[in-house]
Order: sequence, then structure tokens, then C-alpha cells
Amino acid sequence: MLLPLLALLWAGSLAVHPRYMPDLVSVQEGLCALLPCQFYFRFSSLRDFATGSWLRDGSDRLRYSPVATNNPQQQVPGEVQGRFRLLWDLQTRNCSLLIRDAQSRDSGSYFFQMHPENFGRNFYPNPLTVNVTALTHTPDILIHGPLESGRPSNLTCSVPWACEHGTPPIFSWQGPSVSHLGPTVTNSPVLMLTPQPQDHGTTLTCQVTLPGAGVIVEKTVQLNVTYSTRSSTVDISPGPSSEMRGSLKGP
Repeated sequence: MLLPLLALLWAGSLAVHPRYMPDLVSVQEGLCALLPCQFYFRFSSLRDFATGSWLRDGSDRLRYSPVATNNPQQQVPGEVQGRFRLLWDLQTRNCSLLIRDAQSRDSGSYFFQMHPENFGRNFYPNPLTVNVTALTHTPDILIHGPLESGRPSNLTCSVPWACEHGTPPIFSWQGPSVSHLGPTVTNSPVLMLTPQPQDHGTTLTCQVTLPGAGVIVEKTVQLNVTYSTRSSTVDISPGPSSEMRGSLKGP
């Protein structure tokens, strides 16, 4: 019984669609990458027995622990644990690999392996190359309206390019205008700032750390603070000994 099944398997009963797998996937440090993959079964009787794994090319394809798998009997290395995930779905025939918090050491070639239980293994023959490049994105700083001295204003630091599946970013505001504020205020993406006249022309920096990859990026803006003075008049009248005396009157 086993030999006929193996013959069917290696004849193409279980395979991966090459058209669903590109040759190269590029991703910046700290972000996410999706390695698309879809499989098909010529004989549906094998479907319930199948498991899948992604392995890094250059390793022993029969013994090396995978970087992602749905087989509970296999373990993945600590450096990729929790970052590499096999998006396995028998209904949609999905075998894609999700990489989150991409790191430079993740660059390399990967291949997908299917192994129906007790029926041998089937490899996708052409490895897929992952290229991790330096992060070039920077945060966006939004100032809600003009900055007026003595009037509270909200400033927002955002990273719309960040991956929703990645480790949440850490925010930090830095600059003379916030040096007196505590970390509970400056470590939030939204900053409540009450600018003073001396803050005009100073710089304010939003620093964002992507802890899953150890990457830090920042954006700096120059503050334009306006302030209004109370109207005043000066009365000048002659005093004793012909001295000119003046008094400053406010409204």
C-alpha cells in the first residue's frame, strides 16, 4: 500500500504552484514580508495527512529544523520563533510564509516542504530569496493647528508604514520644549504641548524604535510659536521740576 502511494506522490499528487511564488521578496528592516505560496492535491485522500514547513536553503532538508511549520512535533530556532509564521489553510490551499519584525540576518533563500504523514516529502524545487534592506521610512509629525504660546496643542507622531502584525513601536519625544515633561507624556505617540515664547525656533524630535528588529528612526521639526502681547499705553505728563514722568497702563 505504501509504495503505490509514494509513487503517486512523486508523480505529482502533491505539489506547489510555481506561479504563486515569486523568485525574490524584498522587505525593509522591522517590517513584514509575505512569501506567497499555494499548493494543490491531485488526490484529495492525501489532504488530511499533509503538514507543511518552510526551511532555509543550504540546510539539511531532511534533518534541519524548519523556520516555520504546522507540525507540533517540530521546533523552530529561537531567533525566528514568533517572527516566522506558516499561514496554513487546507481550504484555500494556502502555504504562505509571514515574516514579521524582519532583521538583516533573515536575508537568504527559503524553500517550502510538504510531507504527508508516512508518505514521504515533496519539496518546492526553486528556493525563494528574501532580501532585507535598511529601513528608509521616517515618522510623520502632525501639528493640529498653529502653536500659540500658553495654549495647549496636540502633536501626533505616526508610522503608517509599520506592519500591523509586528511588535508595537515605541515612541519618544525629545527637545527643549518637552525636557521638563515626564516619560508618561513623552513616550506616547500623541503629545500634549503647551508652548512658551522661548520655544519658538527650537526643534522637536519624535524617535520611534521598532523593538522586534532593534531599529530606530526619527523625524525632527522646528517649532513656530506665535504669541500675542496685551495692548498697552504710555501716558507722559510733566512733573515737578519739569521732570518728565511716565506711567504704563494696561487695558
